[in-house]
Amino acid sequence: MTTETQKQLDSMMEIKNISVIGSGTMGNGIAHTFAQYGFLVSLVDISREALDRALDTIGRNLDRQVSKGTLTPDQKTQTLARISTFTENGPGVAHADLVVEAATENEELKLAIFGELDRLAPADAILASNTSSISITKIAGATSRPDKVIGMHFMNPVPVMKLVEVIRGYGTSDETTERIMELSRTLEKSPVEVNDYPGFVANRILMPMINEAIYTLYEGVAGVEEIDTVMRLGMAHPMGPLQLADFIGLDVCLAILRVLHQGFGNPKYAPCPLLVNMVLAGKKGAKSGEGFYTYTAGSKALVVAAKFQK
Repeated sequence: MTTETQKQLDSMMEIKNISVIGSGTMGNGIAHTFAQYGFLVSLVDISREALDRALDTIGRNLDRQVSKGTLTPDQKTQTLARISTFTENGPGVAHADLVVEAATENEELKLAIFGELDRLAPADAILASNTSSISITKIAGATSRPDKVIGMHFMNPVPVMKLVEVIRGYGTSDETTERIMELSRTLEKSPVEVNDYPGFVANRILMPMINEAIYTLYEGVAGVEEIDTVMRLGMAHPMGPLQLADFIGLDVCLAILRVLHQGFGNPKYAPCPLLVNMVLAGKKGAKSGEGFYTYTAGSKALVVAAKFQK
């Protein structure tokens, strides 16, 4: 941790207790990152098994940092010691200065969560959502503190990726926005302030590209490997759009496209029928073992799914 980061951390001491709602891929990454930078973290999930998996994942990711020399064994121990787990929101947010919701990308669920957080969290706590597309203004409407509701959209994997989209709802105050921008810098992230429109910036641009790649496959223009190779080698993307969709989760991509389609009423955002059918069939990408690629259990190896080969 740099001297400048420590100075920023000292200036943000009014935010020291962080509650993270949801212990999945994004939730455990957010908890990991805050704990690594000295914050006390309450990680909340309705499933004790999910919490145990999350702690195991955080431990393994910290081990990876230790092996690369970016973290010491003592820092790993201290990071894990800062994380407490809870299966109920009440005790999990009772002392929160900031709550970051990282539940499934489902509008109805998020509205219910924020209504409950508004009742249970301290009155001066900031309530943030890691949503990748759902309206912050609408989420804030489920609370009595719209000035303290904001989007804090981390990128996956959270401990590695530098970008945080900071989304202002219609009622989000300047003070709340500045505190979250500064807090993001304390985590050595690069926050970008954006306004509250469907998909914000990242997914408004990314998802139509992924959708077009799926249409290119659906219409038989080229196969999975060919499409991804063109984008990797021709556009210098680190990962092709179909492989990226698998790692995001095809169900998540579908949900975001539906938000864009509904929000703008423009047919250009309509999800490709192939994507819809794959999600209906349970082919959700890496997390289900099969998407545009198939994934070998216990291995990072992948091969093109046979049905998409030319």
